[in-house]
Amino acid sequence: MENQDSDTCNIEISREADIKRVIAQHPCYSKEAQHKFGRIHLAVAPKCNIQCNYCDRKFDCVNESRPGVTSEVLAPEAALEKTRQVLKEYPFIKVVGIAGPGDPLANDETFETLELIKNEFPDATLCLSTNGLALPERLPDLLRTGVTTLTVTMNAIDPEIEAQLISHISYKGKVYRGIEAAEILIKNQLEGIRLAVEAGLVVKINTVLVPGINDKHIVEVARKINELGVFIMNVMPLICQAKFADKVAPTPAECKAIQDTCAPYVQQMRHCRQCRSDAFGLIGKDLSQMSEERRNIVKLDMKKKMSSDEKA
Repeated sequence: MENQDSDTCNIEISREADIKRVIAQHPCYSKEAQHKFGRIHLAVAPKCNIQCNYCDRKFDCVNESRPGVTSEVLAPEAALEKTRQVLKEYPFIKVVGIAGPGDPLANDETFETLELIKNEFPDATLCLSTNGLALPERLPDLLRTGVTTLTVTMNAIDPEIEAQLISHISYKGKVYRGIEAAEILIKNQLEGIRLAVEAGLVVKINTVLVPGINDKHIVEVARKINELGVFIMNVMPLICQAKFADKVAPTPAECKAIQDTCAPYVQQMRHCRQCRSDAFGLIGKDLSQMSEERRNIVKLDMKKKMSSDEKA
């Protein structure tokens, strides 16, 4: 019995150490890590199962840097090859993530890609971003393919508010709209987040701040995700496009005020740059949008930094 207790304790200690390492090297989960470690987003998931009123997915738009944008959609094998090239060229990149341009959980290619990456790069941190609609049913696939960090975009826990933010959802072969769609989405998000935390995933919540709709409600989201054990929350300003093209985006001061209100309940990520679906490199320094000359400068700077950190 004592041996069993000791083994259990050792497993827990090992798991806690792994989680701390993952967080310390994940630029979205650690403010300090953003200056030392990078990530690569693999755009392998074009299909989406919901339509948000602020989302406009463009697959070939090199002049925009925002979620939902990518220069191309990759097949799983092509994504693996890109990962090989990038990790070899830029060893400071420790996180391999899938964030679209649609919803990763609505695309089987997501899991094919994750399997390939896990098999070839077992030490890489695998990350995924989702709207959470399919999270309860696809969580076993995430665990099987080695995902350890998970982001869920959750903008409300009140169906009447959520219904103003989405046009429709597609769930189990049927399209839902209005309050009914919002109720299904929120129910699945909350259940999926609960299960993911229980399974040991480090969970981040992205919340899009839309003035006049959810700005007074976001603190309720923060309170709820605190109860669920979420690690960090990222309040992001609305990008005015699609059906919300005529809305006014929140100011940095308005975003900060919401973050400050939510901070007592859950840690706030304050360094997000709302990256493209094919971004790679450091946050705020997207190598996918740089010339070869600028990439070489970044690579040299990071090589010096890594060497200095090792000596320290």
